[in-house]
Amino acid sequence: MDPEDVRQDWADRSGRFSPSYYAEIGPNEVSETIGRVLDHYAIEDASILEVGCGCGRHLEHLRRQGFENLTGIDINPDAFEVMGAHYPELVETGTFLDGALEDHLPEMPDGAFDAIYTVETLQHVHPDDVWVFDEFQRLTTDLLVTAENEGNGPNRGRGETDVSYVDDEFPLYHRDWKQVFSERGFAQLIREPTKRDTIRVFRAV
Repeated sequence: MDPEDVRQDWADRSGRFSPSYYAEIGPNEVSETIGRVLDHYAIEDASILEVGCGCGRHLEHLRRQGFENLTGIDINPDAFEVMGAHYPELVETGTFLDGALEDHLPEMPDGAFDAIYTVETLQHVHPDDVWVFDEFQRLTTDLLVTAENEGNGPNRGRGETDVSYVDDEFPLYHRDWKQVFSERGFAQLIREPTKRDTIRVFRAV
């Protein structure tokens, strides 16, 4: 698949792995871990960006926890309609951008956020678009949290291949996330495997 095909697949996604699919699941253990991490490490009144926010279930958890300065980006336009139906208070208080992260991140000013996090989003960035990882170092003044699949699940990340296909449909690119962001000026503070993903907490240095 070329980069535009990958992006379009997520922009058009319905059914499994769509915004509606995740809205029915709601906040989960990853939401709780991100909440604990930001509560411990982030400054008071931190400005927070979720890249690939989907229906907003993780941001909603943060909102209920007391974080107020929340921003989300998602490529699927249905995400914000679903968000309005499930989390109307989040829609009223947050800032949301419809479109690809490769389009939005370069347009944002340096140091725009105190913390940025992603959940199962960077693993789908096409190899031709890895330049976008440079934007995370430019945009956050402090924290970066990633929750990406690193082979924890029973059917993902196995073997030495650089890419696998979820349900034989869309690509999941396997990367050494510690190396990716260490090379971009971050120090890893925490690595916490879950049943599905590995959560990593980085601090800008």
